[in-house]
Amino acid sequence: MSKQQHPWRLWLFTIFFLATIFHPSFADVGTAAQYSPPYLPTACSGNDASQFPTNNLFAAAGDGIWDNGASCGRQYLVRCISAATPGTCNPSQTIQIRIVDRAETSVSRPSTNGATIILSTTAFGAIANPSAASVNIEFQQ
Repeated sequence: MSKQQHPWRLWLFTIFFLATIFHPSFADVGTAAQYSPPYLPTACSGNDASQFPTNNLFAAAGDGIWDNGASCGRQYLVRCISAATPGTCNPSQTIQIRIVDRAETSVSRPSTNGATIILSTTAFGAIANPSAASVNIEFQQ
């Protein structure tokens, strides 16, 4: 008798359950490499050292997000999701980085060519083991 009186409970539970399993994601997936000093000059602001955030969480944009220079100054949330070597990622760490350069023309060369984002050594070390050449990332503007 109670099943006929409250069928909406099952329906509500089913909707809630499916919503928690299949939540939408607004992030993109790509790869991250790292690069080390010297960082100047950059494609975005030349020799202006004030372009770098004080926490040193910055990056160079790969061709996929460079957008003819429109990516300069953009900020992204980045987290490591996997790597060739298990245990490389720090999965609990999400960082916010600022794009200050173009990977293709950066003074310092990236640890791996063709990455989506090339992180400063500080930024890369915050989300992954710094000895890795590259990692798979989730990023969101």
